Amino acid sequence: MGKTVSEKILARASGLDEADAGEIVKASVDVAMMPDLTTILSVNAMREMGRERVWDREKVVILNDHVAPASTPLAAAIHRDIRKLALEQGLKHFYDVEQGVCHQVLPEKGHVKPGTLVIGADSHTCTHGALGAFATGVGSTDMGAVLATGKIWLRVPETIRVEVDGHLPDLVLPKDVILRIIGEIGADGATYNAVEFAGGTVSDMGVAGRMTLCNMAIEMGGKTGIVEPDERTFEFLRSRTDGVFDPLHADDGAKYRRRLEIDVSDLEPQVACPHKVDNVRPVTSVLGTKVDQVFIGSCTNGRFEDLEIAARILEGRQVHRGVRLLVVPASKGVYREALEAGIVGAFVEAGAMFGSPSCGACFGGHIGLLAGGEVGLTTSNRNFRGRQGSPEAEVYLCSPAVAAASAITGVITDPREVA
Repeated sequence: MGKTVSEKILARASGLDEADAGEIVKASVDVAMMPDLTTILSVNAMREMGRERVWDREKVVILNDHVAPASTPLAAAIHRDIRKLALEQGLKHFYDVEQGVCHQVLPEKGHVKPGTLVIGADSHTCTHGALGAFATGVGSTDMGAVLATGKIWLRVPETIRVEVDGHLPDLVLPKDVILRIIGEIGADGATYNAVEFAGGTVSDMGVAGRMTLCNMAIEMGGKTGIVEPDERTFEFLRSRTDGVFDPLHADDGAKYRRRLEIDVSDLEPQVACPHKVDNVRPVTSVLGTKVDQVFIGSCTNGRFEDLEIAARILEGRQVHRGVRLLVVPASKGVYREALEAGIVGAFVEAGAMFGSPSCGACFGGHIGLLAGGEVGLTTSNRNFRGRQGSPEAEVYLCSPAVAAASAITGVITDPREVA
């Protein structure tokens, strides 16, 4: 019987000829990533297991990205301790507060390659599946074991294959595609499954769009999201890595738990309404909903392509009086590219606030918190109660195009009506 790409990657990582869904394997980890919120917890877990040093200082990547720069004495102390840890451990890959979000920095810096196993102490590690890796998030205790041994026990997941076809209409973006998929599958419909994105629409997407798809696989309960590598993948990686790739692809006869086919030719912009990510509706059903804050950024939609389309809509216009527009690039690299393209100036002239590269307002732990009774419209990935501030606030998820259009009008707006 044929194998899925996830089965093949986990078999190779485990030194096996093949691995079947449901089988428990002991896999060797290619990259172990930790952001600031989980690094100290993970290292403490490693030490409780009797190990003082990480198994491979070249395969461990640490980033101060969530509360960056530090906003409290506690956050500052954590960053201080992480800096000391990186020096003591002799880690080759430590990225401090100026670099940006882990899930953007890792691909940019060439840490992710097709066919590899990436384990991160953050739930959105599944983003890296966009480059053909098997990438998944774990808790700090599991990461402690990875740091100590370089290995992890995993159950090989079943796979849901999502075939997306059709030409995306103007101002309908990859974020709209993944929201449409989540609305179909549900918030727990892919629990511990790999979600394999395929089809002509996905093939036409750049790496940025594929990252948006894979990023939100966890919002369906998925163990990972993955796109099989192709020439677009290799083109993205050649300038960032040594160019040696060993990709894996699914067999024609691979067994899938479910196949879902979606035609996006007539798809309209989508919005996930409070307080569940699968409470997805077409933008036309929520038009006119007043917003207090709009956030463009995060590991879902803080890339250059996202900022570019938002700036295009905002150019020559002003943010609505009473609306706070917060823009946070996902990395220093994205920030630099936006500066060179004049995008930053366009946002500032429109009345937006520009934040330094970080997880920003996404998780409600740093900047841009919502007060009780306020409504936030965000390009990030979660909208449950309290995610971005007060549990009495409401959060809607959308694409950068919907976000920009709504920042202009002060209410949720179809970008096709203002562009």
